[in-house]
Amino acid sequence: MSSVPVSYHQMGWFSGAAPNFAIPVRLHHISRNRLGYHGISLQVSAGGTFAPALNIRGSKNRKAMAEQQVLDVPAIRERLARIQERIERACRRAGRSPEEIVLIGVTKTFPVAVVQAAYAVGLRHFGENRVQELVAKAAVLPGRVEGGEITWHMIGHLQRNKAKDVVTHADWLHSLDNLRLAETLERRAAMADRVLPCFVEVNVSGEHTKFGLEPEAVHDFLDALAPFEHLEIVGLMTLAAPAEDPETVRPQFRLLRRLAETYNRRNNPHVQLRYLSMGMSGDFEVAIEEGATHVRIGSALFGPRLEP
Repeated sequence: MSSVPVSYHQMGWFSGAAPNFAIPVRLHHISRNRLGYHGISLQVSAGGTFAPALNIRGSKNRKAMAEQQVLDVPAIRERLARIQERIERACRRAGRSPEEIVLIGVTKTFPVAVVQAAYAVGLRHFGENRVQELVAKAAVLPGRVEGGEITWHMIGHLQRNKAKDVVTHADWLHSLDNLRLAETLERRAAMADRVLPCFVEVNVSGEHTKFGLEPEAVHDFLDALAPFEHLEIVGLMTLAAPAEDPETVRPQFRLLRRLAETYNRRNNPHVQLRYLSMGMSGDFEVAIEEGATHVRIGSALFGPRLEP
C-alpha cells in the first residue's frame, strides 16, 4: 500500500482551487509518465502533477462510473460539514453524543474519484449497493479488512453467489436477511479466517418491493444466527418508506429500535444488537432521534447520482 501526493488540475475532475492531498492506493505498475494502479491510472504532467484517468474493469456499470463529471472538493467539504452539523443538532435533541454516529457516504454509481475526494476531506466510511462496484473501488482503495485506511460497507441486497466477494472486500454487511445467505457467508468467512460484522435487514415499511425480514420474524431469525462463529451480528438495518415529511416515517425507525431493545432483553450471549443502521439523506435526523448509530448519506453529500 502506498500514499501518493496528488495535485488535481484543470482536468474536469475538480473545479475551484486545486487541492493537494495524499491518497492511499494499491500500486500496480510504474512507467515513465504514468503511475498505474488497480482500477485507476494517474498521468504525470510536465509539471509533476497527476491527472486521474479512471479505468474500472470488470464492472457492468463501467460507462457510468467512468463518466468524467465535475468534482468540486470544496463543495463536498462544505456539504460534509453541513451534514455533520445536522447530526450534532439531532443528537442534542435526543440527548446523545455525535460520537455515537457513523456517517457512511454512499457512492453508488459514482466513480472512484468521488471516494478519493471525500477521503481527502475526512470521510472514512463508504457504502456500496452493488457488489461489482464494491469490488472495483476496493481494488483502488482497499478497506480495513485488506489493510486499507477506509471502511467499506456493503449496504445493498446480496445474493449468495456474491458472498465470496463481500467476505473478501467488505468490512461490514448491512443486508443479511435469510438463513441460506448466512450459511454461505459463514462458510466463506471461515475459509478467509475472518469474522464479518453483519446487520440483519428488516422491512419495517411493509413495502413488497423491499428486501428484509418481516418484523415478527426477526427474533427467531436472530436466534438461528447464534451458532455462526464467523458472523458477528451487530445490529438491525432498515430503509424507511419514501416520504416528503420525515416525521411520517418516525414510527418505522422506532419499530426497528424496539425490535432491537426487546431482543436484547433475552440476553443472548451470542447476539448483541449494539447498532442500528437507518436513515438516509431525506430522513437521517429523525432516524438519529430514534436511535440510529449508522446513517447512509448519498445525494445530500455527493449530489445527484449518475445514471446506472
